[in-house]
Amino acid sequence: MPDLSSRTVLVTGATSGIGLETARLLAERGATVLLHGRTAEETRAAVDRLVAMSGIDESRLRPCAADFTRLEEVEALAEHVVREHPHLDVLVNNAGMAAPERHTVTADGNEIAFQVNFLAHYLLTCLLEPALTSDPGGRVVNVSSTLHRTASIQWADPNRARRYSRLAAYAQSQLALTVFAADPRVTAVSVHPGVCDTALLPLYALEGAEPAEGATHIVRLCDPAVEVVNGAYYDRAERVDPAPAAREERTVKRLNKLADLLVGRAA
Repeated sequence: MPDLSSRTVLVTGATSGIGLETARLLAERGATVLLHGRTAEETRAAVDRLVAMSGIDESRLRPCAADFTRLEEVEALAEHVVREHPHLDVLVNNAGMAAPERHTVTADGNEIAFQVNFLAHYLLTCLLEPALTSDPGGRVVNVSSTLHRTASIQWADPNRARRYSRLAAYAQSQLALTVFAADPRVTAVSVHPGVCDTALLPLYALEGAEPAEGATHIVRLCDPAVEVVNGAYYDRAERVDPAPAAREERTVKRLNKLADLLVGRAA
């Protein structure tokens, strides 16, 4: 039970499931948790729930909202975090959604699962780089999935407009998030927290572990006493090799170039 009282951690998608449990465990260990949700109302409700059910000191929880289907809200979230917390120890990129049955594109022009699960986190991480690197030891924990092994990135059609499959779209977003962990700008790792009983369960199985069990594997990687190597991939507590694409420098550079273009950061 590490003492994390000196740590400031932003957890995306923290209003339910594994994200909520991750926020709870971090706060119980003394961390200041920036608890992100899609709307201010959802985020406030999550804070109230943690205070009421777990007895967490409300001062350790800082609600912040952004709808990841709108990149302008991601930019506003990053601006708020850098202004209020110029030093950030950990960013947990946890927010995620199952791709819908029908091909869906956001107002930013991206396939919705690719944007929510990857592009929004890519943009947020890039914009938070100054806070994450203000002192040594800052890190990013990407909550990925073992399904990344089944995926391929459709470089010429990342929106999968020509041939859409919800499972393939979801898997592509998880592969992109896993590849992104090998980016050298900020130390990052990826973790598959196991199959848990969350809104994403139908993609994996009929039943899963409690979200709190999955959250323990994420919280462990937030502990500065746990040494990590940039780009490492964990299946729960065990470090294993990710899909080969996640270890290819050429793929990392190619993905960054594509992501910059899709989030409007290209020169």
